[in-house]
Amino acid sequence: MDEQRSGSKISRGAFVFGVTLAVWLLFTWPFAPIEWPMIIAGALVAILSGVLLGEMTTRHPGRGLNPVRYFWGACYIFVLAWWVAMANLDVAFRVLHPDVPINPGIVKVKTDLKSESAKTALANSITLTPGTMTVDLSDDGHLYVHWINVSSTDVEEATHQVVGRFEPILRRIFE
Repeated sequence: MDEQRSGSKISRGAFVFGVTLAVWLLFTWPFAPIEWPMIIAGALVAILSGVLLGEMTTRHPGRGLNPVRYFWGACYIFVLAWWVAMANLDVAFRVLHPDVPINPGIVKVKTDLKSESAKTALANSITLTPGTMTVDLSDDGHLYVHWINVSSTDVEEATHQVVGRFEPILRRIFE
């Protein structure tokens, strides 16, 4: 088991090294003649990043090479932008029209996402959407969300309204 963990640590560190070095080279491109000091500096920073941040990255770095995930990631940007814009309009409407109800509260919602990365992306997406904020992410797959206008305290209905818009695409990206 320890050999498997250390192998996983090495592959995750190598993944962070590769990504960091690639980003460094993209930011310093084009090289004049051949600027070896810049390339060496980038490699040293990438090694340091891999050693320090290797444990914090995904447990399956090989999945990041699947181009279909990048397609769904690009789609997700538009989905998230749409729901953020709609939520901004909703909150602005509630602020400008005092007759529109505001019923704040914390609701419990369920997610079927398994990976920690997917759950974190879901929690961040909910928090980025105005009018909602993820308060807690429990180990049993429940999120506690502060909602500006609680329309349902039923877990299934609240899950559909809060999580349902993000979860299907996040599953395709992360799992």
